Amino acid sequence: MSTTLERESKVRAGAPIEARTEARDWRHIHAELDAHGWAMIEHLLTPGECRALAALYHDGGRFRSHVVMARHGFGRGEYKYFAYPLPELIEALRTAIYPRLAPLADRWNDTMGIDVRYPATHTDFLARCHAAGQRRPTPLLLQYGEGDFNALHQDLYGAHVFPFQVVFLLSQPGEDFEGGEFVLTEQRPRMQSRAEVVPLRRGDAAIFAVHHRPVPGRRGHYRVKLRHGVSRVRSGHRHTMGIIFHDAT
Repeated sequence: MSTTLERESKVRAGAPIEARTEARDWRHIHAELDAHGWAMIEHLLTPGECRALAALYHDGGRFRSHVVMARHGFGRGEYKYFAYPLPELIEALRTAIYPRLAPLADRWNDTMGIDVRYPATHTDFLARCHAAGQRRPTPLLLQYGEGDFNALHQDLYGAHVFPFQVVFLLSQPGEDFEGGEFVLTEQRPRMQSRAEVVPLRRGDAAIFAVHHRPVPGRRGHYRVKLRHGVSRVRSGHRHTMGIIFHDAT
């Protein structure tokens, strides 16, 4: 098993995304997802990669759609969905991370009694989406300024949904912005909702459940619904990237 120092040296050296992804402890990541519905991967992207991705926001030719959140009641701030072909780094992240999560997605569905299983590769899963008319790419860049926030929501987009997605923080808390914490909530049956704040730093990724997850109870497992959002940015500017594995209708 790679040590933390070895993993970080691969990031500093700009190793391919596949190598960085493979170096992580996926048994531990799966355990965190089982226990909490989310898991963090520290330092998956380099500072240079974060800056380069954030700079793409101003390249209009890269995107298929631009959403101003206040116009739709989604919060304040804005985001843009990438068009195909995706930037190489984003394509590599989708391709490398998906197969590490597909076995857990199958296990979760089996536990919850959902009769859906996922192909071993992201290419095959996208073929399933596209055959059903879900052809629009869903990776996105989000931009927040002072006073902006993202209301709690789910990213579903169609009948075919992969149960996990990933958010990457591209800005540095305490330097580029203040506030703007990534927040997850769980709506538990006959109980009050539970909230968690995910302590992301620049280059970190958080994997989390898109819709619901199984939680053990006295009479077996039950489903809890998850939503995610971003608290109010108190100052500065915050950029994030979202990797969603299913495409949209």
